[in-house]
Parts: sequence; C-alpha cells; structure tokens
Amino acid sequence: MPFIELETNLPASRIPAGLEKRLCSATAAILDKPEDRVSVTLRPGMTLLMNGSTEPCVQLLVSSIGVVGTAEQNRSHSSRFFEFLTKELALNQDRICIRFIPLEAWQIGKKGTVMTFL
Repeated sequence: MPFIELETNLPASRIPAGLEKRLCSATAAILDKPEDRVSVTLRPGMTLLMNGSTEPCVQLLVSSIGVVGTAEQNRSHSSRFFEFLTKELALNQDRICIRFIPLEAWQIGKKGTVMTFL
C-alpha cells in the first residue's frame, strides 16, 4: 500500500489537470503494486526552499511496504520518478528531491486493524 506525497511551491494553477491520477498510475507501475492500493496526496502552493533557492521545486515522499528498502530498489525507482516528474512539471532534476520511507505492515491501519492481519 504505497503512500505518495508530492509537495511543491508551484501554485495549484501550474499543476497539470489529472496529475494525481497519472502519478498514481506511474507509482503502481514503478513499484509494481496494484493501482487501487496507491494513495496520492498533492500539496501545491507550499513554502519551500531547495538548494538555497525558492524557485519552483518538488519534494516527493514515497512510503511503501517491501519495495523501497534498499539502495538498489530506490536507485531504479528514483530514475523512473524523476523521468515522470521532470516531464509532468517541467522542472530540472536539481529542483526535485525524493525521500523513500520503508514501512512495515503493522504501521498501516486499514479496515479496523493493521495490514499485518489482512
């Protein structure tokens, strides 16, 4: 159950229509997870500073069970997320930062219990 959080200082008016759906589809493909398990949050208009600049930028947080726990996995994921984000948001790679957070099943609540028991 991947959780994707995209924070950007781009105003909502500069976020392409339907980005959340395309990001969901891309995430499912990149992480090899079912699309209906991916949760996407977009936060435009944030106050962000990256590399000493407030020029347009993005921070992407990718949290999931079992697929973001090694450098090898994340190198591949990173490449594909960067390709998606640079195309969709017309940003240079130096204006994008991705954080990968491995989760355990007991850390995600669903249907009145935790994923461990589902």
